[in-house]
Amino acid sequence: MSRGIRLQKYLASAGVASRRACEKLIAAGRVRVDGEVVSRQGVRVRPGSVVEVDGQPVEPAAPRWIALHKPTGYVCTREDPRGRPTVYDLLPSALRSLFHVGRLDIMSEGLLLLTNDGEAAHRLLHPSSETPRRYEVLLVGEPPPDLIRRLLEGVLLEDGLAVADGARLEPSPGGRGTRLVIDLHEGRNREIRRMMDALGVRIRSLKRLAFGTVELGVLRPGEWRELSPEECSEIAAEAREGEQR
Repeated sequence: MSRGIRLQKYLASAGVASRRACEKLIAAGRVRVDGEVVSRQGVRVRPGSVVEVDGQPVEPAAPRWIALHKPTGYVCTREDPRGRPTVYDLLPSALRSLFHVGRLDIMSEGLLLLTNDGEAAHRLLHPSSETPRRYEVLLVGEPPPDLIRRLLEGVLLEDGLAVADGARLEPSPGGRGTRLVIDLHEGRNREIRRMMDALGVRIRSLKRLAFGTVELGVLRPGEWRELSPEECSEIAAEAREGEQR
């Protein structure tokens, strides 16, 4: 007999919210299974069970992933109390129920993934998954001659040592300054900006080029696209690998 899956995982996989947010819904008594209110974590949902959130039935949804080129000036939240534009303003209403996988700060642009698969998103963002991210950083002026060595050896920040998995310098487009391409896997808050600040390097712009196996490609700022079936399979595989680490 199937043991089923944990309720919070079921809800996240159905696109209700992230797994952590689903745990809060359960704790608040807003979830029912087969007519009974469930307020403790760890309850399992078996095939045929009827699950409801706030009285509305929840059915498992097919995983959906999109890639968005977040422009600068947009925040990664559904609503902003300061009235700033959000990434959801760039999406049609049918996609506004998706939740973003990680964040980019308001002054950064580039690839942002959104999905209804909360469990996979949770695994990809967990530090143990070591999901690679690639960024393009346009620098102001000449970089220090030892910049690459220091990035690869690690930069001490207030929350620990930040180490680049890879880094290289190239001429920037238009000949203005220098282009730094850097690979990281932790996804700490404003990690690259803090690393550059610690090294005394000024940034002109910061763009995320890739998250895991998904690349920004030719998307223009504000544009989005559905991930291909191949990309969705690769993302699912990365999430499974992260769970096993």
